[in-house]
Amino acid sequence: MIQVENLTKRYGRYTAINDVSFEVEKGEILGLLGPNGAGKTTTMRVLAGFFPASEGRARVAGYDVFEEPLEVKRRVGYLPENPPLYTEMTVDSFLSFVARIKGVPRSDLGERLEYSKECCGLSDNGGRLIKHLSKGYRQRVGLAQALIHNPEVLILDEPTIGLDPNQISEVRELIKSLGGDHTIILSTHILPEVSMTCGRVIIINEGEIVAVDTPENLTRQLSGGQRIELELAGRVDQLPTLLGGVSGVQTVGSLEETNGRIRVWVESVPGTEIRHLLARTLVESGFELYQIHAEGRTLEEVFKELTTKEAAA
Repeated sequence: MIQVENLTKRYGRYTAINDVSFEVEKGEILGLLGPNGAGKTTTMRVLAGFFPASEGRARVAGYDVFEEPLEVKRRVGYLPENPPLYTEMTVDSFLSFVARIKGVPRSDLGERLEYSKECCGLSDNGGRLIKHLSKGYRQRVGLAQALIHNPEVLILDEPTIGLDPNQISEVRELIKSLGGDHTIILSTHILPEVSMTCGRVIIINEGEIVAVDTPENLTRQLSGGQRIELELAGRVDQLPTLLGGVSGVQTVGSLEETNGRIRVWVESVPGTEIRHLLARTLVESGFELYQIHAEGRTLEEVFKELTTKEAAA
């Protein structure tokens, strides 16, 4: 649905994005993740036809963004970071106005208006002035204007910025419900947003892509081995040798004994799952196992590592 090849955008001597390439499948929800100023908004503005790239190519729904910009815009719904709302208008009048601008036939206008309001939870707010809506509901109106012409692609720049936790949850569920029917690219620097909403993520830093994968795979691939903490009781002198002999154990940590219970951690070989082996070995050897807990790295830790490494390079 979207193909981006070697996209570069310069402002004078400053390069906002450099040699960016990726693809988005039909119906996919893709997250652009990166710190502020990483190049997320620039990438989205180029794809939405907001301004041209300096180099490279991009196609949306089969149309070249630079050679056929009007065809692309007919197929894209764009929600910028600050929704362009006319606050003195009612929700219905504003959405109808946007629909006419976007070429929605008069015969389809009523149906599209009701559909976009229903999708965005605005069915009971059509007659209200936008200036009287909360920030969360204004964000819904912004999303409704992006949906009004039933685009194949939605480009959403920081769709939950400035919202409270309840509003964030509502908008997040709304975006998830739109996946499949629409291909969605959303940008964010909020890590839970990606994990809970997107099937795949691109991490971008200083204008360049540093990782592309599912949130789960990124975490798994960059996490190294699991650190597994154990709490048990038994003969301390046997424990280091016993744990070190379990297949997949890479490191055995120091032992702590308090009130007859031993605390110890082990680290596994990357890509292995050894908790069941540890539990079976310990129980069969006469140890009493009270707790076994694996600590994996979070997407936040992966993100910090990638962006910090790239920034320091």
